[in-house]
Amino acid sequence: MAEIRVEKLHKAFADFVAVKDSTFTVKDGEFFCLLGPSGCGKTTTLRMIAGLELPTSGQIFLGGEDVSFKRASARDIAFVFQLFALYPHMNVRKNIAFPLLSQGMPRAQIDQRVSEAARILRITDLLDKPVSGLSSGDRQRVALGRAIVRQPLAFLMDEPLGALDSEFREVMCQELRALHDRLKATTVYVTHDQLEAMSMADTIAIMNQGVVEQLGAPQDVYERPASVFVADFIGSPSMNFLPFEAALNEGAHTVQIGPAHIDVPALREGVSQRTLLCGVRPEHVTLDDASPLRAEVLGTEYLGTSRIVTLATAQGATLRAKVGVGSAAQRGDQVGLQFDATAVSLFDQASGRALKTARDDRAHTRAANQGARHG
Repeated sequence: MAEIRVEKLHKAFADFVAVKDSTFTVKDGEFFCLLGPSGCGKTTTLRMIAGLELPTSGQIFLGGEDVSFKRASARDIAFVFQLFALYPHMNVRKNIAFPLLSQGMPRAQIDQRVSEAARILRITDLLDKPVSGLSSGDRQRVALGRAIVRQPLAFLMDEPLGALDSEFREVMCQELRALHDRLKATTVYVTHDQLEAMSMADTIAIMNQGVVEQLGAPQDVYERPASVFVADFIGSPSMNFLPFEAALNEGAHTVQIGPAHIDVPALREGVSQRTLLCGVRPEHVTLDDASPLRAEVLGTEYLGTSRIVTLATAQGATLRAKVGVGSAAQRGDQVGLQFDATAVSLFDQASGRALKTARDDRAHTRAANQGARHG
């Protein structure tokens, strides 16, 4: 397998810019997710890596070789699509073997590779069955088998689980990650589903309007979103935002929202007077009648192990708290709100970018420790 390096990748269709100067590296053996809403540029990026689209500018390196303008057939990659793209007149064995037959590989070697791929995917008992009678999950395994037998430098997957129902998609997420770990494969995976990305990826690139908004490990993009878009896109329910006006000095560790002074991680940069956003995840909001930050309960949702309480603050913001099932909060109640000071994020409302705080220090230390362990 091989490293994939993308440098200042740009793609325009006439006046529409689909991908704007993206730069990132997929490490050898890494499971890398391109995540974002429809139309954000993730599939266009994947198609350029595959050679199905040529970039307007920028470079793509596969195993150190510049393949920016090489055809897909010259890139030694395997592509798995959302729609299984199997040959209905062939059985499972012939579908998996087809790429090798096209290369003129000897029959004995083809049989060996097909058997090994079937063993890895646990479909040995299906090899002689027609694909038309298979379940959607088994057909997806056959599509994966056809990619595996080629033993390519990298696997590229474009929402391969999108056609499956939610329960089976969760099972296939586990199987795909386990397959990746067995093969030690370099994998680039496109999805709009944050749960897929968070559960499978080593690294996530979150895209919005053709731009990579943030690049990092799942834990980092969840705990330290680099922008309002990332904070809102990642998490279910998503992050809460409370606007306030302030000028803050470097080192400040409290902000004032209405009558309440909210503890926050110490700032690593000062900001002039402007509108800022205090961001906090629902699980870091508690109901505390002693708090001067007041809100009215608009409704509650029972989720089995927790309850989601929707609230409206006196300042006009709507937010959600994830509390225990024993919470007595009812619609119409007036309650106080308390935030976990170590988990608060601050954003500049105009730019949408996160302010640097002490949370970044902790994340950098964690990343350095992880790098040292891997080294």
